[in-house]
Amino acid sequence: MTNLPHADASTVTGTGTGTGHAPCHHGEILQGVFRDARGRPCPGLVTLPMSEPGSSAEFAPDPGRTPADVDVRPADRAKALRAASLTLEALSATDPELPVSGGLLTIRSGIPLGLGMGSSTSDVIASVRAVADAFGHRLAPPAIARLAVRAELACDPLMHDRRPQLFAQREGQVLEVFGEALPPVVVVGCALGGGAPVDTLSLPEPRYDRTDVRHFERLRRQLRRAVAHRSPALLGAVATASARIGQQRLHHSEFSTLTRIAGRHGALGVQIAHSGSVAGVLLDPHASSFRTQLHACTKDLKHEGLPVTRVFTPPTATEHTAPSPSAPSPLTPEESPHGSAHRAGRRPAGPDTPRRPPRVPAL
Repeated sequence: MTNLPHADASTVTGTGTGTGHAPCHHGEILQGVFRDARGRPCPGLVTLPMSEPGSSAEFAPDPGRTPADVDVRPADRAKALRAASLTLEALSATDPELPVSGGLLTIRSGIPLGLGMGSSTSDVIASVRAVADAFGHRLAPPAIARLAVRAELACDPLMHDRRPQLFAQREGQVLEVFGEALPPVVVVGCALGGGAPVDTLSLPEPRYDRTDVRHFERLRRQLRRAVAHRSPALLGAVATASARIGQQRLHHSEFSTLTRIAGRHGALGVQIAHSGSVAGVLLDPHASSFRTQLHACTKDLKHEGLPVTRVFTPPTATEHTAPSPSAPSPLTPEESPHGSAHRAGRRPAGPDTPRRPPRVPAL
C-alpha cells in the first residue's frame, strides 16, 4: 500500500470537486532495454512530448459513499477508475481522519485511442490529480507514477515535466534525464495502418539479449549527445534506428513508404509509436530548405495514403520542475512555485496551466 505522510492543515482544505489534467505524446523517440543504476536490464522509453491534446478529469466526492464506491464516465475507462480508487485508498490510509469518500469521476479527452499516444496514462494521471485535488492534495510526479503503474501495469512519463528522459515504464522510475529540451525539430505526423488501433496485448513480447542491450545503450549515448549538442540530425538518427527495431514487432506495411518519403526530401528521420500506429517525419526547422521540405512531405504522404494528422514542435519548457529521479519522493503534496495545494475546485492540480501553442509554419 502506498501511504501519504500526514499533511499540514494548510494543505488539507476540505472536499469539493477536484480537477486534474495530463498531456499526451506522439509515440517514442527511443524504446528498448537499458541498464538501470544497478546495472540491471530494464525496459525503458523516451517519448516525444506534445502540448495538446490531453485528458481532463473531475472528481465529485459524495460523502454518502464509501471510498470503494466510485463511478466513472465514460463507463469504459476502467484504468482511470482503478487509479481513482488507488488514490482514495492511499489518502485514507495516510490520514484516517481525512473525510475521504467515493464519488463520480468524469473523464474528458481529445486523445485518439489505440494509436500509441498515451491515452490511458493521460486518463490515469488526470484522475489521480483530480481525486487528490478534491481532498486538498497535490502529488509529486514519482508518487503519481507509482499509482499509475499499479493502475495499468506500465505507464508513460506524462506525470513528469517535458525534459527528455529515459523512463522505466513498468517500474515508474526515471532512469536518466538527458537535458532541458530536445533539439529543435518539427514533426509531420501521420498514422500508419489507416489509423486503426493496435492491440499491443496480442503482439509477441520482445526478447532481447546482451547484444541488443549494448545496442540500445549505444542509442542512449547517442541521444545524450544529441541533447547536449542540440543536434537535430543525431536525434533523427536515434529515432529512425529505434523505429526500425520496432518494426520487428509491429510490421507496419507503410513503414518503408514513410522512410522513403523522409529520405527523398532530406528529412532528419522518422519516429513511431512502439505501441500504436502514430508516426512522424522529423524536419530541421532551421534548414534553408525547411518550407520546401515541409510542403513536399505533406504532399507525398497524402499521395501515398498517409495524410498528415498534425504538424507540431515538441514543447521545450514547463512551468514546474520535477523532483530528482535519483531520490524518488514519497506520496507527498507536490511542491509548487504557487505555494501549497490550492482549495479544491479553484484550478487544475499539477502542471496543467495552458501553454502557448507550439509555433509551426502554416501549411
